[in-house]
Amino acid sequence: MHKYLRAIGFSSIKKRTEYEKLIRFCAQNATNRFYTTKTPVHADSEEEDMLAVFYKDFADGLGLAVCGEYDEQNRFSYDYCFPYLRGEGITSYEDITVERHADKESYAGVCDDIKVGITLIFYIQNIIPYIKARNTGNLPVSGTSLTLSALSCSGSIMMPLKKDKQDIQKTKEAAISRNRLIEAAKRGDEAAIESLTLEDMDMYTSISKKIHQDDIYTIVDTYFMPYGVECDQYSIMGEILTCEMVENSVSKEKIYKMKLLCNDLTFNMCINESDLYGEPKPGRRFKGIIWLQGIINYPDSENI
Repeated sequence: MHKYLRAIGFSSIKKRTEYEKLIRFCAQNATNRFYTTKTPVHADSEEEDMLAVFYKDFADGLGLAVCGEYDEQNRFSYDYCFPYLRGEGITSYEDITVERHADKESYAGVCDDIKVGITLIFYIQNIIPYIKARNTGNLPVSGTSLTLSALSCSGSIMMPLKKDKQDIQKTKEAAISRNRLIEAAKRGDEAAIESLTLEDMDMYTSISKKIHQDDIYTIVDTYFMPYGVECDQYSIMGEILTCEMVENSVSKEKIYKMKLLCNDLTFNMCINESDLYGEPKPGRRFKGIIWLQGIINYPDSENI
C-alpha cells in the first residue's frame, strides 16, 4: 500500500483487500480519464496496448490516481496507483528533464531552479501529455512551466520569526542579488563564483557564533533539503501563506491544505489532521517531510 495514502485521508486502510477495493472504486468512478498508446504508432504496426490513467478526487484538488493498461480485448489491467494533490499557479518556468522509473510506467521530473539552490526531483502527476509528445516526436516541448505540490505524513507547526518591513525588504534584495550571482556562476563568471564562496564562508562563521546562544530555528527561517534515500522526498520548513481544512468525501477524515513559501518557492501541500502537531495559520511555519509532485504544463495541452 502507498505510504502517502493517509495524506489524502485514508489512514484507516490497513488490509490489502481494502486497498484493492479502493483502487477498483477509483477506476470505476474516476473524475477524469486520460488515454494514450504506450509506444509510437506506425502505419504498418499492429494495434498497440492502451495506457490509461484514472484520477478520482475525494476533496477539492486531492485524490488517488490509478494507472494501468487496456489490452486488445478491452480489459483493464491495474499497474500501480498514487495519491496526489493538484497544485495551483505556476511554481517555476525553468527547463524540465523527464526520466522514466525503472520498475513501472511512471516518470520523474528534474528541474534546476536557482531559487532553491538544489536540483528539484519530483514525481510527475500528468504522464499522458508527456507520453503523447514523445510518441509523436515533439520533444522537447518549448514554453512549458511547472506546478509543484506535496504530500506529507508528518509535520509540526512553528511560530514565525519577528520581522518588520525593513527586514522583509532586505531579505528580498539579498535573494535577488544571490540569484543573479548564481546565474552568472553557471555561465562561468569567476568573480561571481568567488563572491558566492565568500558569502557562504561569512554565513557559516556567523551561524557558528550564534548557534551557541540562539535556537537554530530562530536563525534559520526556511530551508529545503533532500531527505532519506528517495530522491523526491525532502525535509522542509516554510512559511504558511494560506491554510484551509477539507474533508475526504469517503473516509470523512480531515485534511489540511496549505500554500507554503519555502526558499522563494511557492507550492501547495496537504497533510492529514492527525499527522500534524500544532495549529496551522497564515504567517506561522510548517516543518516536516514531504513527497514532492509536479504537473508539467504543456502549451495547448489538457492537464489533470
